[in-house]
Amino acid sequence: MKTSVSGMNEGVDSTLASAISKVKRHVLPLFVIMFIVNYIDRVNIGFVRTHMEHDLGIGAAAYGFGAGLFFIGYALFEVPSNVLLQKVGARIWLTRIMLTWGLVAAGMAFIQNETHFYILRFLLGVAEAGFFPGVIYYFTRWLPGAERGKAIAIFLSGSAVASLISGPLSGLLLQINGLGLHGWQWMYFIEGMFSVGLCVFVWFWLDAKPHDAKWLTRAEQDALVSAIDDEQKAREAATPIRPSMGKLLKDRQIILFCLIYFFIQLTIYAATFWLPSIIKKMGEMSDFQVGLFNSIPWLLSIVGMYAFAAFSAKWKHQQAWVATALLIAAAGMFMSTTGGPIFAFVAICFAALGFKSASSLFWPIPQAYLDARIAAAVIALINSVGNLGGFVAPTTFGLLEEHTGSIQGGLYGLAATSIIAAIIVFAARTTPKPAADLAVAEAAPKHA
Repeated sequence: MKTSVSGMNEGVDSTLASAISKVKRHVLPLFVIMFIVNYIDRVNIGFVRTHMEHDLGIGAAAYGFGAGLFFIGYALFEVPSNVLLQKVGARIWLTRIMLTWGLVAAGMAFIQNETHFYILRFLLGVAEAGFFPGVIYYFTRWLPGAERGKAIAIFLSGSAVASLISGPLSGLLLQINGLGLHGWQWMYFIEGMFSVGLCVFVWFWLDAKPHDAKWLTRAEQDALVSAIDDEQKAREAATPIRPSMGKLLKDRQIILFCLIYFFIQLTIYAATFWLPSIIKKMGEMSDFQVGLFNSIPWLLSIVGMYAFAAFSAKWKHQQAWVATALLIAAAGMFMSTTGGPIFAFVAICFAALGFKSASSLFWPIPQAYLDARIAAAVIALINSVGNLGGFVAPTTFGLLEEHTGSIQGGLYGLAATSIIAAIIVFAARTTPKPAADLAVAEAAPKHA
């Protein structure tokens, strides 16, 4: 009898493993491509800043403010988008998100002034809001918990690939001229319309739920649904925890996490939006050459991310590795102010290695501190605060260049904030926090 039960369990396990493997092969490549396209449409303005200044009179301050407005729209509409996602389903909502962001991104080709620029950058943030949570939600309906972390890590690799290829791709598109449109207009239009075309494929490729997937056998569908339902029942059986926003905002460790991630995002988005401008000061070169040079720091950062991940896995001490990466970023930012444009570019390459590695090493720290039942809410809070760096960095750099003719003060500021983050990361706890300490006390007695 035991042999029979054992054989049955092995059969179920092998069927589930087969289903998981098929799901990953079917959806992960598409999600990575979607994230690459998403990221390129978000940051491609860095390659056309001088073109828009020449053709539309959009100066450094206006460019920086417009670049940052994306993150305001994104932050304001992320929660409403998530609510609608839960109501209509991930397949429908992800297709809608991709369609609207593609149309807005393509619409950037037809802006005529600063006002148009501000409106469309804000609308792009509104359109993209909910994309990342939508993909995560899709994973929760298609993969057991033990498999989601690996899937999310592969999905997030799309941003690194996008950083690597966005420069050469945008540089090539900037060389297109015709039909009364400048190269920068063609870049916006083609990259935006690619998203629109891809959303059609997304609609037909993705299925709403496992039992709709014809590429899974009936046994695989049942095994997958059963495994996910069992996990859900186990969660529902656990003590329900409703995070208290007031307590979250008062928790010293969570505040530290928010500060650290905000400082990391400051450096990432400052480099993302201003690096092409720094490269152009190195000498006469085509837009394609600028794009090729732009990919070098991000290629180094990918190597650095994997190296630091290996070091931290082997020798532990996560905080020390985050601090080391941040100090490398600080040194790179500081050194970028001490020489000519070529030396500045080399220094920023090292800075990119540091701040991208710090970003990837950071997340295990709050995850180790938080109870799983409140982790989602707290991680969303940390991510929202961190993304404000995407508004502050380009806006500040734009104002500095507009009024002083240089972004040197901003680079000093990024070096300083990276050092501060490297120091305070040692104050961040990695030991678990009881969920009840951050939850609403449902029936706690009140004391006078």
